[in-house]
Amino acid sequence: MELKLDLNREYGLVLEGGGAKGAYQIGAWKALREEGVKIKGIAGASVGSLNGALICMDDLDRAEEIWKNIDYSQVMSVSNETMEALKKKDFKSLNLQELIAKGFQLVKDGGFDITPLKDLIANVVGDEARIVDSDRELYSVTYSVSDHKELVVDLRKGEMGTVKDMLLASAYFLAFKNEKLGGKRYMDGGGFNNVPLDVLIDHGYEDIIVIRIYGWGADKERVVKIPDGTKVYHIAPRQDLGGILEFDKKQARKNLTLGYYDAKRFLYDLAGRIYYIDAPKTEPYYFDKMMSEMELLKLYMKDMIGENGLEALSGYRVFTETLFPKLALDFKLKEGWDYKDMYLGLLEDLAKRLKVKRFRIYTVEALLFEIRKKIHSLGEEPSF
Repeated sequence: MELKLDLNREYGLVLEGGGAKGAYQIGAWKALREEGVKIKGIAGASVGSLNGALICMDDLDRAEEIWKNIDYSQVMSVSNETMEALKKKDFKSLNLQELIAKGFQLVKDGGFDITPLKDLIANVVGDEARIVDSDRELYSVTYSVSDHKELVVDLRKGEMGTVKDMLLASAYFLAFKNEKLGGKRYMDGGGFNNVPLDVLIDHGYEDIIVIRIYGWGADKERVVKIPDGTKVYHIAPRQDLGGILEFDKKQARKNLTLGYYDAKRFLYDLAGRIYYIDAPKTEPYYFDKMMSEMELLKLYMKDMIGENGLEALSGYRVFTETLFPKLALDFKLKEGWDYKDMYLGLLEDLAKRLKVKRFRIYTVEALLFEIRKKIHSLGEEPSF
């Protein structure tokens, strides 16, 4: 496998806001860090600012520990049991009278009490000198309600004692109780500039990696003009990361893993939509390989034309004109697909149906081996 980034260059990192989805960013950063990608600076909104602080301090162990063990009570003054019951709609286990009373109090107070989040930020940052003296720049986006304007805060240039406040200011989600910080009120920066790519461009960055998590307001993203000579790369999930306020350790651990492997996909230009496949050869190679593995194709043909029809198959036309167009629709291949796309779609569909382990980087041969091993373990050909 060949790395697509130049490790001699320094990169800016843009971290989107998205609350509980933020675990994905730490998984992606872990992969970048493993491969030696140099991070010069970070611009973040909301949870992106909090993760940015951890990256600025280069504290991967702490970042993983936080996200692997996150729960509702570490962010808001609520019961984990209550939030889980609400999520599962398990109303029998709830004390409705108490819940209603808390609901009225919540409205009266103006939102969830986030004292636990304040404590978490204080614990994460610890000595603010680790950020102020860091070699990495850190920009946090927030909105000053008091001044009626968006703010981009350079946290390395702030006075000691303000770093924690500005990180909290960027994360003041609408559902949270909003209290004054330094005599002013702030709102979640994600509501105004959730993907602060423009911040790094304005500061002269020419190589930028954007880690998407599709937080709130994704449909109202700011249009950013990319200057000539500036390269912008994206790492983004292809599946749902859960809710913005779904602070559940099981979901967070899934997102950590997904972020890690999606970053590997980006770094090595891996193929596959579900799996992570090193497939560097061209279309003719995969067409020949597909046609030489007739037993796999016949698993699909059996359901289409029956056992008797299989015996009558001859030539490639029945595949190219009948089977492949149908499978392209079934596999949801992009318009203009080629036979490499078809072959990899075939392998991924079989692997998914046979429950082959997803989170691993496969060569085509290794994935094919796992598929055949699964089929053999069934004792008979599966019917699709």
